[in-house]
Amino acid sequence: MADSENTTFKVSFPDIPAFKKQGIPFIWLTGMALAVVILMIAGMITLVLVKGLTHFWPADLWLIQTKSGESFFGIFQQHESIPESSSGQKEKAPTRSLFQIGGRDIYGLDFRWFDDTELVQRVRPRDAMVIERMEYGKLFGTLMEVRDQNNRSIAGSGVPGSVHLEKIISSKKRIRGSIRVMLADGKTTKELRFNQIVRVYRPNAMTGWEKISLYLAKIWEFLSADPRESNTEGGVFPAIFGTVMMVMIMTVAVVPLGVLAALYLHEYAREGFVVRQVRLAVNNLAGVPSIVFGMFGLGFFIYFVGAGIDRLFFSARLPTPTFGTGGILWASLTLALLTLPVVIVATEESLASVPLANREAALALSATKFQMIRHVVLPHASPGILTGMILAVARGAGEVAPLMITGVVKLAPALPVDLTFPFFHPERKFMHLGFHIYDVGFQSPNVEAAKPMVYTTALLLLLIVLILNAAAITLRNRLRKRYRGAAL
Repeated sequence: MADSENTTFKVSFPDIPAFKKQGIPFIWLTGMALAVVILMIAGMITLVLVKGLTHFWPADLWLIQTKSGESFFGIFQQHESIPESSSGQKEKAPTRSLFQIGGRDIYGLDFRWFDDTELVQRVRPRDAMVIERMEYGKLFGTLMEVRDQNNRSIAGSGVPGSVHLEKIISSKKRIRGSIRVMLADGKTTKELRFNQIVRVYRPNAMTGWEKISLYLAKIWEFLSADPRESNTEGGVFPAIFGTVMMVMIMTVAVVPLGVLAALYLHEYAREGFVVRQVRLAVNNLAGVPSIVFGMFGLGFFIYFVGAGIDRLFFSARLPTPTFGTGGILWASLTLALLTLPVVIVATEESLASVPLANREAALALSATKFQMIRHVVLPHASPGILTGMILAVARGAGEVAPLMITGVVKLAPALPVDLTFPFFHPERKFMHLGFHIYDVGFQSPNVEAAKPMVYTTALLLLLIVLILNAAAITLRNRLRKRYRGAAL
């Protein structure tokens, strides 16, 4: 009886301390954090892809009529609900649609919101025509007449399709003429000279293949043409050229300087107070705001070095500065200083990862310290050096603030490289994709027209950074396979 009274029942519970000791909650937390980061990056890239690539597609052209009797040709942009009134009635929220109506010189605006309750008709006429112009944006209408340079009629409204009209306009170097277009109201006409027209097409009458061909042509124009209409139309080739050249000059300047500085600190300098302070300064420089580097570049490179070069070699041109003003060379050197700490830190870590046995074996074979560094240490550390270069390129390509005061402009009249001697002009101002995004997105008076250009330019900047990084990563992987002893 006593034994039965003293019997205890043990109930097993999860070993909570061991559960924590194994770090399972921490693993879950880090996994969720990684998933959130991946979703954010994927969402951003998806948004840029969708908003950017759909901009070039030749969308259908609608003829819309309102209850007040107004008629417009327009390209549908978006649909949204109008905020509910303060009456508190639980009724279905009214909706409205945004259309690009074109004809800024006629209507005073390119885009207009229409309450859906005010629209009485929405049709897609086959003969509706999109005219991309050099100025004032797009114009929508129907073709009335085509005239030559002598004001004689070449063809009327019966021109068979946009392909024929494109051929006529493309021959504007031989036939200087004009076209007359009827707007949606059926009363207003507009005459356009051939040299005012970039492209003409009828989206509602185009086949799928014709739309794909036009879509590819627009993408090529975006990559190869100059911007127009306050950078909201046309291409971004000068910005692409300026971005790539600036990154190349920056890389050529920062990699040798950073590697030499890291070599001295790690291989030659004796550990002491001064070396520790230098390393501390290098690490602190990595956290300095980029605009501070821009102010330093303005004061040192432009006002000191550039002004000195002007006084020595271009005194005849003064007071008009040549190098004493912003240019692609000074902007690139400013970004080289900005990314220098990254290269130094990555190179030092890579030098420290070279096995000590490799160093001792080289010295044992009667190699000097310089020969050991050149033939053993640097080849094994080269993958890590390239890692620093990749990080420098990734940061430098996207920086904008230092460039705004050291040489970047809204529109560059000439590229830094051309066929005029000496062919490379480092003193010239340049365009940059990052600044182009800022200028179009925040300085453009035509907000709705600027939105697609912001997405397309951002997508292009991402692609350029990925291509540059992919090339460096490919080279690093080849070096890593060659020198297995190097650790990253």
